[in-house]
Amino acid sequence: MKRFRKNSRIDERLLACYVLLVLVGLVMVYSVSSMMAESRFGSHLFFLKSQLMWAVLSAAVMAFVCRIDLKKWSVYSAPALLAVLLLLALVFLMPARNGAHRWLVVGPLTAQPSELFKFVMIVYLAFSLSNQKRNIGELRQLLLPYVPMIGLGLLLVVLEPDLGTTIVIFLTALGMFFLAGARMKHLLAGIVPLAGTAAFIVFGLGYNKKRILDYLSSVQDPLQGSYQVKQAALTLGSGGILGTGLGEGRQKLFFLPYPHTDFVFAAIGEEVGMLGLLVILAALFFILWRGLKIASHQPDRFGYLLASGMVLSLFIAIAINLGVVTALLPVTGLPLPFLSYGGSSLLVSSTAVAVLLNLSRRVTSR
Repeated sequence: MKRFRKNSRIDERLLACYVLLVLVGLVMVYSVSSMMAESRFGSHLFFLKSQLMWAVLSAAVMAFVCRIDLKKWSVYSAPALLAVLLLLALVFLMPARNGAHRWLVVGPLTAQPSELFKFVMIVYLAFSLSNQKRNIGELRQLLLPYVPMIGLGLLLVVLEPDLGTTIVIFLTALGMFFLAGARMKHLLAGIVPLAGTAAFIVFGLGYNKKRILDYLSSVQDPLQGSYQVKQAALTLGSGGILGTGLGEGRQKLFFLPYPHTDFVFAAIGEEVGMLGLLVILAALFFILWRGLKIASHQPDRFGYLLASGMVLSLFIAIAINLGVVTALLPVTGLPLPFLSYGGSSLLVSSTAVAVLLNLSRRVTSR
């Protein structure tokens, strides 16, 4: 019979790689946003100060998560999920930004409950699906209680509207169900309503319809792509092998939209070049690889599903962001974990790494 013991050391290589990416993110957020911050807010440090505040908060949360017993705390994941659903509903009482209700504003802090929903959902699914009495291969046990709770969350995120985050949440849940033993035919059947809903929102209600049409046009002729995509391609290409130098990028001077958020990878590429981007990609890949290794070494089903869910959510977000920047996917508005400006994204991504660090201390023994 397998047993496990607590190791006194966490995965230090994973932690070091995470710290490296966050530091690179802070430097690049300042480098590519200082001009915009000076123009809009009168201080070239505006975005850096905000991101640094979230980085400090993330470090405090990580220190807490690394020390707790995740399995004991996961008992509260169901009520926590209900609380986050309430927060998702409250965003509709907040003023719209760019036509969307995605943010809760509390004093100087602005947070996206959809990011928190993604994290809590993973913990909830890991806890619930690890129950030996639950036979996930049966359709009835797959539908209840997961479809009402997760479905309501997805509906609220869609209505914000935020299709990008909806896709990440849905694919993460789908992957966890698959790893827990759900039947493929049941999972494939779940894709149909989401695809139909997305098509209705885009082509029926007109949300981001222009982005989709621009993307389809760019597939046939790259010169017909949207302004954002063309500027992202120009930004990436202008960096060459070694880049223009830190702080010397030109596309951030109001040519590339959102150089510090959605398209930070392109802005970084202009200043550090292809070699710098390869280092960043290697660091992102290393975090995912270490996460998979931690998952494979877990002594129980809960740890395996929890680690796998965290890795899966990070991978999907990274893949979609890079796909958008390289014009392989339509523009979705998803940030790049650890590197893009955005407090909610940094906090949740950091907490996901903290969960992996916590689980890295659980060592299988016989």
